[in-house]
Amino acid sequence: MSDPINVLFLCTGNSARSILSEALLNDLGKRRFRAFSAGSQPSGVPHPDGLAELRRRRHSTEGYRSKSWDAFSGDDAPAFDIVITVCDSAAAETCPVFHGPGLRVHWSAPDPAHIKNDTIRRQAFSDVYDLCRSRIEALIALPETALTDRQALQAIAQ
Repeated sequence: MSDPINVLFLCTGNSARSILSEALLNDLGKRRFRAFSAGSQPSGVPHPDGLAELRRRRHSTEGYRSKSWDAFSGDDAPAFDIVITVCDSAAAETCPVFHGPGLRVHWSAPDPAHIKNDTIRRQAFSDVYDLCRSRIEALIALPETALTDRQALQAIAQ
């Protein structure tokens, strides 16, 4: 087996969308992929509703935490093949710019973490989970040659 494809999911707070994406790719990627997540201004903890959604969908939440992208800046950091920002361009959310290695793509996703109403927020987490899962499944289905094609990776979010 060849080395796994390292994928970094980035957003600002690293509490919801990036952690959902990390967990999904780690679970569904069948060791072909190895996913990580980080934020430019991490919240410090994963959102409880995001963790609850992962558990509800039968994913382990052990080990997932909100962390700064600085965790991936040292000499011992993994080299990323793909870096995916998941901030919400429709809401004019500022996406972090990662200066390390890796092919960069953007998969805009709404942020459910700041919704005040509990019922609406939980539904928003479910909806974002579904969005992230469909994109992760499309990523996993790509042939090896497409994993170095920015257009093919970006098309997943269209």
